[in-house]
Amino acid sequence: MSDVSVLPGSPAVKSLFEDLLGREVTISPGDPIGAPAVPTSTVAIFVDSSQKIYAVMGMELSLAANAGAALGLLPAGAAEDSIDEKQLFPNLAENVFELCNVFTSLLNREGSPHLKLHQVIYPGDELPADARAVLLALGRRLDLMVEVNRYGKGKLSLSLAP
Repeated sequence: MSDVSVLPGSPAVKSLFEDLLGREVTISPGDPIGAPAVPTSTVAIFVDSSQKIYAVMGMELSLAANAGAALGLLPAGAAEDSIDEKQLFPNLAENVFELCNVFTSLLNREGSPHLKLHQVIYPGDELPADARAVLLALGRRLDLMVEVNRYGKGKLSLSLAP
């Protein structure tokens, strides 16, 4: 089977966030999540049917907290408290897990391997070295600044495994 892996475009990411959160989202090109931000980021690991890492998506704590609060219809203050405490509160983490699971739909393409969400690593939890390497690698990646209306913004980095 030929490799038909393609990064989703910014409009698809914007549409997914807006549909899921039920509010306006602004997407713009952004800088990659850097190594110093990884320990406080939420990282989703996507695998193929053989459990091989296919893609890794990272969200800065600010984006994860704001998206989690918006999805749960919680006030922006819930996200701000989570950011101030430098941890993703359990109720927000549950919502972010759902967002990551739905994000899988942007990675599954006709003719490509079926992908699934394997694991979500939250701030303070140890990220496996192979997933960290994919997240930080140069190459096939999408780096965005995502702003959730009336909540806040943060970086999203998606990197396909080599």
